[in-house]
Amino acid sequence: MTERKKPGVTFESWVDKQIREAQDNGAFEGLEGTGKPIPVGDPGDELWWVRGYLKRENLPADALLPTALQLRKEIERLPSILIGIRREDSARDVLDELNARIVDWIRFPTPPIVPLGPVDVDAWLAKWRTNRAEVDRLEREHRSQSADPRASEFGTSGTSWWTRARRTFTRRR
Repeated sequence: MTERKKPGVTFESWVDKQIREAQDNGAFEGLEGTGKPIPVGDPGDELWWVRGYLKRENLPADALLPTALQLRKEIERLPSILIGIRREDSARDVLDELNARIVDWIRFPTPPIVPLGPVDVDAWLAKWRTNRAEVDRLEREHRSQSADPRASEFGTSGTSWWTRARRTFTRRR
């Protein structure tokens, strides 16, 4: 741990002393990139370092947008977000959380000011119900088509392993 700056000593001399002591102790030797130039991106691109940071930290470019635009984009992505949710209470939680963030922004808006209002939870849930029913129907059709063709022969589609085992056992008797 570094020592505290003593009263009356200027910050510059205190920092210089710590750097000099660290150099004397060899703290700066063998560091990665020693003797190499600082990596610079495309000279014509002023934001090369931002793009590098986003890539290094594995962040989406949307993280740089103002809050209002982030919320607007999230509203646009709602159908694809909600379609992956299987339970209505989970979908309602997602919509309520989004509305809470929208209301927070409305209370304390930051530029740019974008027309934005809370989403209608009931309308979105109605859309979710119809879309979810369609997805479930398609999944059932897909499962029935890709199921083992012998499944209908033995009555195994949609039954538990215990029921199938019990039927097999009673047939053998």
